[in-house]
Amino acid sequence: MPFRLMLIVAAAAALGACSSTMNKHIGEENPSLGEAAKYNAALQTINPTPVYSPNGAQPGDNGDKGSLAVKHYRAGEVKQVETMGTTGMSSSGSSPH
Repeated sequence: MPFRLMLIVAAAAALGACSSTMNKHIGEENPSLGEAAKYNAALQTINPTPVYSPNGAQPGDNGDKGSLAVKHYRAGEVKQVETMGTTGMSSSGSSPH
């Protein structure tokens, strides 16, 4: 059998294997396919009409905390930032000088 004829037969067999009835409609073989993406999208969707509990935070509740923080800052009554350092860590490398 000539080489070209064998190549054509092999290509036809490979292409024939691709069109099986199992993959005719991709996505229909498993109805839960894509549920993770749908779930993640639902978690990140903002509720346009949220329902707040009576004792929960309401829109604008943080204004009092914010104004109190500004008063403390202006009066110099804020907590000092603690500086932290690394202990026992060293790195090796070269600097491009």
